[in-house]
Amino acid sequence: MREIGIGIIGGGYMGKAHAVAMSAVGTVFDTALRPRLEMVAASSPESAERYCAAYGFARGTGDWRALVEDPRVEAVVIAAPQETHREIADAAFARGKPVMCEKPLGASVEDARAMVAAAEASGVANMVGFNYIRTPASQFARQLIAEGAIGEVTWFRGEHTEDFLADPETPFNWRCEGAANGTLGDLAPHMVNAALALLGPIASLSVNMETVHRNRPGGRVDNDDQAQLMCRFARGTMGQMHFSRIATGRKMGYAYEITGTKGAIRFDQEDQNAIHLYRAEGPEAARGFTRILTGPAHPDYLPFCQGPGHGTGYQDQIIIEARDFLRAIETGETVWPSFRDGLEVARVIETARASAHEGRWLDVETE
Repeated sequence: MREIGIGIIGGGYMGKAHAVAMSAVGTVFDTALRPRLEMVAASSPESAERYCAAYGFARGTGDWRALVEDPRVEAVVIAAPQETHREIADAAFARGKPVMCEKPLGASVEDARAMVAAAEASGVANMVGFNYIRTPASQFARQLIAEGAIGEVTWFRGEHTEDFLADPETPFNWRCEGAANGTLGDLAPHMVNAALALLGPIASLSVNMETVHRNRPGGRVDNDDQAQLMCRFARGTMGQMHFSRIATGRKMGYAYEITGTKGAIRFDQEDQNAIHLYRAEGPEAARGFTRILTGPAHPDYLPFCQGPGHGTGYQDQIIIEARDFLRAIETGETVWPSFRDGLEVARVIETARASAHEGRWLDVETE
């Protein structure tokens, strides 16, 4: 095994999650590459020093360029605002450094296209941080669908619903301005990524979106609170998705239902250690959904715990993500979801926004 110097740009919520993951991943998965928390970049030198002390980085800086250019930083994690993603990634790739970038890939589909071009020209590992699809339960769902356990898929319903802005008296904040920070730009990419992972490309779609609470204490909201999306997958399957940040009572409503000719699957991230599976077999009187608790027999569970039903959590998803990123660096093989996979999500979101504005079905661009 050898050490690899990790630089993380952004020390807030996701910066901390990635720092914890990089500190733990070698022990959990016995990785060939062992991360060393070399440098953290923040909005000021003072903030960087606080993150150094809190998370265990060797050094900190108030300038992300210093981090990218530092020779002891061998791989870069971008956990900064999305409008900075493209410039940071371009600089890292120009120096031959692998990049893991938090979702969404860029602030626009144009950013995403440029980032894919830079990533593929560099030839180094690149990855987008869609962590929710990495739960053992969702990985198991992907396996079930791929092996035909529920037959031909005939229907998909997904949602990403939360209630952090459900109260109209919640003061205006950064989430209330800019299209990229609205529900379609912020929450929808996670469920779109799940849909693509589970069923493949989306061929066409129709979207409605709206701002329910236009005025909040301190400002006027200029982006969307919720959206609904109807779609047709390239495989022919019909689908529907709902995204909301005003879904009262929903805390982590990342959920999906998949219907097939031989069975069905249900999953809800608020109960992330269980998957509900229906098999259309046996006596009718004995049929029904079975709640399966994840355990060592399911993907990426055993490294965390030997006990079935004991469960994994949010941070564990980030640790699995770190393992995949390190493996891509070690082997030189493409890791899912790569920047190109992030671009596919960006294309769907761009088409969804255009559909909402034009009020009609649109085809999703392909290359």
